[in-house]
Amino acid sequence: MPIPGTTKLSRLEENVAAADIELTQDELKSIYAALAQIPVEADRYPEELEKRTGL
Repeated sequence: MPIPGTTKLSRLEENVAAADIELTQDELKSIYAALAQIPVEADRYPEELEKRTGL
């Protein structure tokens, strides 16, 4: 995933190369399990701004 604000070509190339990585089903399960353990603290946007997203 490209990182916004990347200023060095070498870092951009690293980020682009990450698109070629293929994760196994076990790796994906592990990632999803870890993500499920992260508590959600608040809404992403204030209600007024979220209305503008159309979601």
